[in-house]
Amino acid sequence: MGGRRSLGRRFGWLWAAYAVSAFGTSLSFGAFPMIAVLVLHAGPAAVSLLAAAGLAVGAAVAVPLGPWVEFRRKRPVMVAMDLTRFAALLSIPVAFALGVLGYVQLLVVSVLVAAADITFTAASGAFLKSLLDPEDLLVANGRFEATNWTSIVVGPPLGGAAVGLLGPVTTVLADAVSYLLSALGLRAIGGGEARPAPTGAPKGSLLEGWRYILASPVLRPLFFNTVLVNALIMVPVPLLTVLMLGPLGFAPWQYALAFSVPCLGGLLGSRIARPLVTRFGRHRVLLTSGVLRACWPLGLAFVGPGAAGLLLVMVIELGVITSCAVFNPVFATHRLEMTPTDRVVRTLSAWSVTGKLLTAALTALWGLLAGLTGTREAIALAGLLLLATPFLLPRRQRPPQETRRDAAPSSAPAP
Repeated sequence: MGGRRSLGRRFGWLWAAYAVSAFGTSLSFGAFPMIAVLVLHAGPAAVSLLAAAGLAVGAAVAVPLGPWVEFRRKRPVMVAMDLTRFAALLSIPVAFALGVLGYVQLLVVSVLVAAADITFTAASGAFLKSLLDPEDLLVANGRFEATNWTSIVVGPPLGGAAVGLLGPVTTVLADAVSYLLSALGLRAIGGGEARPAPTGAPKGSLLEGWRYILASPVLRPLFFNTVLVNALIMVPVPLLTVLMLGPLGFAPWQYALAFSVPCLGGLLGSRIARPLVTRFGRHRVLLTSGVLRACWPLGLAFVGPGAAGLLLVMVIELGVITSCAVFNPVFATHRLEMTPTDRVVRTLSAWSVTGKLLTAALTALWGLLAGLTGTREAIALAGLLLLATPFLLPRRQRPPQETRRDAAPSSAPAP
């Protein structure tokens, strides 16, 4: 019953804004590659460049924004990032209608959206921490996680149907409108938000975020673990797409089914995360779910044709997603609690930038690797590397006085 308690009207508007943008993003899942192929007739190299460059350049653009956001009110920044994404995405259906849509525009929009994503996520983490009491953060993060997985279950199938009926830019228009609605929801939160007061901490640059992460014995192992695990889970996805839709002969609807149905595990994992922490403690849940999420993907290298192959993909994805859905809200809450208020934005920005740059680099590398060794071999290598990542997780629970010292205000002497 505690997980269902109200977190207040202001959180309700924040949650609604998150939900509408999450569903918009899920509706447009895969829209850019689809437009590149179906409208612009781009080849595999151009499609891969679109995915990697959007992440990499977007992350680079976001680097100077973290320190700028840290000492400003967070809600106006979130609204501005929503409106930026709305305007950028809206330009695509407008250009398509005018017959002037080109590859360069897709590339520029992907960069702007990626940079705005990183900035919004960092600002929203800081805003959430200021909005709620510490004991409510896990409940809130669990609700965000459940909403995210619900959108993934529902969005891509509806988006695919919309593309088939109304054309390839339809879902991009829906995504753009979702960010406008999100901005309106954030405006409706109301209430005052104090401008961050000057502290003894230097404003510095995003390097302050990385410096704080690497100096913290609590955050450092989680940083290396999460950015590497997330990248290694994502890099085989394009290769699996080629394998399933090519040599294995799966129909597009079967491919979509293989990845949408397992997202129900996300709903389950996000619902049980808090009860598991209550019963077993945060450290044990982080360690166990962190290990489990790395154990499944190796099996994707052995996917075969037919119903048995489809079932194998669904079982593996169900295991990965359920484990991640338990790990993610617990990890997100722990990270917020362990980060001083005046360093939240820079820390989350540094974390996100690193993750996106690493994912982009490994995605490009794995594409080359698959060409040299074969698709299954590249997928297997990612799975084998994932099996080593649990060694990066913190092996012991630190005493309360140590964690309190790590989370001390940054105006205190540096550790």
